[in-house]
Amino acid sequence: MTGNAQGMYAIIPARGGSKGVPKKSIALLCGFPLIAYSIAAAKLSKKIERVIVSTDSEEMAEVARSFGAETPFMRPAEFARDTSPDIEFVEHAISWFQKNESSVPEFLVHLRPTTPLRIPEDIDRAIEMLAKHKDATSLRSGYEMRESPYKLFGIKNGYFTGLFPQDPRPEYWNLPRQAFPPVYQPDGYVDILKTDFIQKTHTMHGDRILAFVSPDSGEIDKQEDFAFAEYTLKGGSWEIYDYLQNNSS
Repeated sequence: MTGNAQGMYAIIPARGGSKGVPKKSIALLCGFPLIAYSIAAAKLSKKIERVIVSTDSEEMAEVARSFGAETPFMRPAEFARDTSPDIEFVEHAISWFQKNESSVPEFLVHLRPTTPLRIPEDIDRAIEMLAKHKDATSLRSGYEMRESPYKLFGIKNGYFTGLFPQDPRPEYWNLPRQAFPPVYQPDGYVDILKTDFIQKTHTMHGDRILAFVSPDSGEIDKQEDFAFAEYTLKGGSWEIYDYLQNNSS
């Protein structure tokens, strides 16, 4: 890596052109823009030094700044398409820091706005985990799935077929859940990326991804997901919600 690498920055992506829910990152959840919850979680972390939002939308940038995030650059449109992989906006951010600040953070804590309900202490715990595992290439969060893929079917020529034909057990899909290993669904709760690794390999996670088991707090993909998130938010005690209520004009 060229230049100095130090620090822990949150990076929150917010494309302006989401289709499922227009302007999803600034759609309101219990009176606050969705992105505000990720900003609040990052600001409540004891280990994150700066909160950066990567967006191609000046409207979203303005909202992000109003909740205390930085928007030092605008993301180029070619990195903000529906088909744009995450590595593009991450590498763009790293390059910007290198060129404009002569240094890049050692770690980027990737927080997706579509996972609004986080416990800030979990972010700090994930950071501490990665610090203890020097051989890890990244950290990703994921929650345990309720149903094993061993119990799922594909369809071939109109007939259901098991997804694991190499399994020697007759009708293995009918076995109890306890007969299968637990599996985890990656989510947007917290990813921690090593910028040195990204610059060397042009990949985000590598093959030694430290596992952080997260709560299944829900993802916002469709309009109806907001109702579940609102129910969850109002039914519990959330530091991020209290923070927003106490720090918004």
